[in-house]
Parts: sequence; structure tokens; C-alpha cells
Amino acid sequence: MKTRASDMREAAESASAMMKVLGHPGRLMVLCFLAEGEKPVGELAELVDMPQSTVSQHLARMRAEGLVQTRRDQQSVYYSLAPGKVDRVIHALHEIYCP
Repeated sequence: MKTRASDMREAAESASAMMKVLGHPGRLMVLCFLAEGEKPVGELAELVDMPQSTVSQHLARMRAEGLVQTRRDQQSVYYSLAPGKVDRVIHALHEIYCP
């Protein structure tokens, strides 16, 4: 039987893993722009002023972590925040820190 401490430890480890991904300013900027709506990589690269290859690497990591999801429309791939905890966290951060 799980104890309350073991439940809290699992939750803390999950939150810590998300915070590690969010701890990079570039990834956080991408996520904040995605809080405004889905966007393709090229548009995100322009918005965050980073090379498209760098943004693609960040998006690949965030997709592997389940923070973003994709939608394909012919040749273009659009990214958006994955529903759930990260969506709530990013929208809260966006509301607090973004003008």
C-alpha cells in the first residue's frame, strides 16, 4: 500500500521533470507563443528569433516529454500545447509574465 509520502514523491518527480524542460528560456518562449495558438516551426523560429533547426530540436524534446502535440496539414506540421497539466502551467505563466 502506498503512503502519502510516496504519492507526493511521485508527483514531485513528475513536476520536477516538467520544470526541467520549462527551465530553458528558449523552450519556455516557444511554449508561451504556443499558448496563443498553434503555429508551424518556421513561424515559431521567427517569433523566438532562433534558427529553425534549434526550434525543431526543442520541439522534438517537448514532444517526447508530452508537452506539445502536432497536427499535419499537407506539407506543414503545426504545433500546439498538449492538453493537461502543461497547458494549465503555461497559460498561468503566460498570464503572469507575458504582456
